[in-house]
Amino acid sequence: MTLKKIISVILDRERSLEERRFIILTLFAALAFFGSTITNLIIHEYKEECIAQALMSIFTLAVLYLSVKYEKLKIGILIMVIEVQLVLMPSTYFWGGGIYGGLIPWFAFSFLYVGMVTTRHYRLIALITLIVENFIFFYVDINHLIVLVPHSYNMFYTDVFGAMFIVGLYIFGVCWLIVNITERESEYAKKQAKEIEELNKSQNRFFSSMSHEIRTPINTIIGLDEMILREDISEEVAEDAINIQAASKMLLTTINDILDMSKIESGKMEIVPVVYSIGDLLSEVVGMVWLKAKEKGLEFKVDVDQTLPSEFLGDEVRIKQILVNVLNNAVKYTEKGSVSLMIRWEKREDGNAEIVFTVSDTGMGIKKESIPYLFTAFKRVDEDKNRYIEGTGLGLSIVKEFVDLMNGEINVNSIYTKGSVFVIKIPQAVSNSKEVGDLMIESRHSIGSRTRYKQTFEAPEARVLIVDDNESNLMVATKLLRDTKVQIDTAMSGEEALSHTIRTKYDVIFMDHLMPEMDGIECLHKVHSQVGGYNKNTPIVALTANAGSELKALYRREGFLGYVLKPVTGELLEAELIKHLPYELVKLTSDIDYEDRATTRGTSGLKKKTIIVTTDSVCDLPKDIVNRYDIPILPYHIVVKNGIFLDGVEAESDSVLSYIAETGESVTTEPPAVSEYEAFFAEQLSKAHSVIHITMAKYASSGYEKAKEAASTFDSVKVVDSGHLAGGLGFVVIYAAKRALEGADVDRIIDELVVIKKRVRTSCFVESTDYLHKAGWISKGVNRVAKTLTLHPVLVLKRSRMKVGMFRIGKREHSLYKYINAMLETFNSIDKSMIMIEYSGATEEELKKIRELVSSKVMFERVVVQKASSTITANCGPGAVGLIYMMER
Repeated sequence: MTLKKIISVILDRERSLEERRFIILTLFAALAFFGSTITNLIIHEYKEECIAQALMSIFTLAVLYLSVKYEKLKIGILIMVIEVQLVLMPSTYFWGGGIYGGLIPWFAFSFLYVGMVTTRHYRLIALITLIVENFIFFYVDINHLIVLVPHSYNMFYTDVFGAMFIVGLYIFGVCWLIVNITERESEYAKKQAKEIEELNKSQNRFFSSMSHEIRTPINTIIGLDEMILREDISEEVAEDAINIQAASKMLLTTINDILDMSKIESGKMEIVPVVYSIGDLLSEVVGMVWLKAKEKGLEFKVDVDQTLPSEFLGDEVRIKQILVNVLNNAVKYTEKGSVSLMIRWEKREDGNAEIVFTVSDTGMGIKKESIPYLFTAFKRVDEDKNRYIEGTGLGLSIVKEFVDLMNGEINVNSIYTKGSVFVIKIPQAVSNSKEVGDLMIESRHSIGSRTRYKQTFEAPEARVLIVDDNESNLMVATKLLRDTKVQIDTAMSGEEALSHTIRTKYDVIFMDHLMPEMDGIECLHKVHSQVGGYNKNTPIVALTANAGSELKALYRREGFLGYVLKPVTGELLEAELIKHLPYELVKLTSDIDYEDRATTRGTSGLKKKTIIVTTDSVCDLPKDIVNRYDIPILPYHIVVKNGIFLDGVEAESDSVLSYIAETGESVTTEPPAVSEYEAFFAEQLSKAHSVIHITMAKYASSGYEKAKEAASTFDSVKVVDSGHLAGGLGFVVIYAAKRALEGADVDRIIDELVVIKKRVRTSCFVESTDYLHKAGWISKGVNRVAKTLTLHPVLVLKRSRMKVGMFRIGKREHSLYKYINAMLETFNSIDKSMIMIEYSGATEEELKKIRELVSSKVMFERVVVQKASSTITANCGPGAVGLIYMMER
């Protein structure tokens, strides 16, 4: 019964590790003492030592039994430490022949046992005691201060052997059992972590589903409510409609809070910077909070610094949530008096701004001792007094998380029963320094005020398809776009949408995501690949109730050119639609400028992007990828005897080879001058707030240094060494461009590129070393040897340096195939998503064989066959073939 209980305690995960360790060590100690007793009976004539060790074995078992039975393990630990130090050590020393007996192994036992059962400062005390005790033993023995039980010379060996055997078995048994338990605990912890992860995923799915299901009916409410406001109605009805709109938006804020808390807990919350109007943001926030203040009879004051810049770059949605939550909190806890919002700003040294939002109220205030708990989720301070006040308990905790994510700060000053002041400071990049002026926000939301709707444009010749499995959503979207006079068709499924796109050309398609049978993503791919369809290049916009930056990034990756989140308004739909409609179909009816239209077609006057990724012409990217990610490219220079030509603009790969063949003259290449980089960066900054320029390997060209020098003129240009050239550079550029589209910030992209460029593999088979010698990449001696022995070098990039990784001997075709086999032999660890085959001067038949050989080795999802740039061609010569791919994570 007792043994069963001891084992159950050892396996009980609720017990502390110290307690379980004590039981294991003590149980094995009792067995060791018993084993020592048996050994001494066999090989010694000293019965006193046998009796002492037998008594210690019994005493140890008794201590263990009583400790477990009466749950007094800490007392048991203390008794056992005393037993080891004051009984075991002295008795072993006295009867074991001192330092000439079996004392040494039991010293090791004592240190191990005491060290493992004690904790914290008790361990240090026990260690000091053992050291002092051992020092005394040795001192006494060396100076013959007491008479010990004598041991013969033969007994020394048998004693030491017995002690080493028993203590060795003890140490082995203890280690084996502890390791076994540790492994079981590790497996249990992994299992628990997996269960928690699954639980988090289920929770996130639930919240996302809840958000989706609630947004759908709210979409109908807000949409139809807007249609009522467009009509010629009385001020009383208009006021009711405005209140419905504000209440619906407040409900959305609560839903967003719950969804965001789920993301914060799982560590998936990200800040997504966009260009936003501070006036529009404040107007919407005030519109949502004003209704609640009015219902309670509170005065709502808004004071905005008129010198505040009109546009900023930041996460508009999160700033809105911060203000709504803090203001909503102020209104909630204020029974009479006023709530005020004041906005000021300070210009920072880097030219950006620090916006200071101050929210003050005349409410009940906060007790001083409660302020530390103010930003704790689900915690409500002063519970007794506030128990009748509604709320989720999430608002301020989410505010704190968002402020921290944006590198801001929030401070609270409060006098209990008098009121509170929240000061929020958030750094933001200035997008438009034009002063905001007098916004007249309070008058916009005063009783009787009402903004009359007027459509921003008309496009009677435009055709739009809206796809959604919910009939109410189709009705709302159709009604909201009615005044633009666009021709609208609707479809309630993916199959129905395909039946429309096969016979009708649309200018824009709005597509829901979650639909039965065929979802929006699958439908998009089928529309764009539809045989005989008219809409392979039609822009498709996601019109969905799925909220979240990760989903927005998913839609971009899949090919959606826009994203509108339900519930929608007429203004949102019109703003998204005008981005994608052809100019010739649009007739503007409101005072908006074409420069406010962000289009995907590369026209002038675009709204600024957040980040633009640029590179040099040596990236060797296919045109479809360059166009898809809108990557500006600065050409290198091709230098010949008669002049300088721009790579990819005035000189192509074939023309370079023809020139060399006809004239026999060498061709050299140069990176753009610093002044060209400066002009290029200045042009890109007119289109984006930040530029990430990615160059070829810095030791392979001076382009990196020149770009760095040019970038030093600008605060918002970062230059990154890709560590590669040609397609390897292209792979790094593609990744950066994707992440920029997904909303990642500059620092994050640059940090991720450090890892990505290590995964890229760039190599190039060169037919003749003459061109490498002329380019200065190999010496004259190496060139002579290579030509004599028919060596074909394979160039590789390592740490931004180009090196000869290997040589292939023999005929070109045989050597080329051996190179391909060697490069793809580690196929299990290769990322199968894409490979780029680059060439210069290869025939169609040869390229076909190379492609077949590559596909026979590794089944890549996409094989891109790309002609090398004239810069690469000039340096590697005709007959060069390169393989570029990525390794798995």
